[in-house]
Amino acid sequence: MTRNKIKLAFMTNDAARNAAYKKRKKGIVKKLSELTILCGVEACVVIYPPGSDSQPEAWPSTAAARSLFSEYKTLPANRMVNQESFLEQWIKKATERLEKLQEENRKKELIQVMFQNLGRKELQNVKKEDLEELGWLIDQNLKDIDERIHALVKAYAYGGKQED
Repeated sequence: MTRNKIKLAFMTNDAARNAAYKKRKKGIVKKLSELTILCGVEACVVIYPPGSDSQPEAWPSTAAARSLFSEYKTLPANRMVNQESFLEQWIKKATERLEKLQEENRKKELIQVMFQNLGRKELQNVKKEDLEELGWLIDQNLKDIDERIHALVKAYAYGGKQED
């Protein structure tokens, strides 16, 4: 069973607005309490109740909220991140991931070309600018194969001596 979507607008009925305020405040406090317990973080909430003469309500307490706010104000500036610096960091990381993926894709493309041309007398579908990288990739694969062969020979020879 799904809930009906409510229209977000100012409630003109005072009794309904106060009832909704109390219900939603209770929900926010409950969620924040769960967050602090489950995640082991410090948090507070300051809520200004309806009415101009009302004092703000703080959870877990006014003293705890003041303490947390003063702790927040004393944080060093390098731990503070505004939206611009956050987005710059995010873009930098995304760019690095993109470059890494492009490099991996390029290597996979060259491997595909290498296997497509395996056993042929002349290379097909290979651009001139790809030849140098393809040669490096083939040399690298040959080195890897040689290392594996030496490791297997060594393991076989070592295994054969152990049985004697």
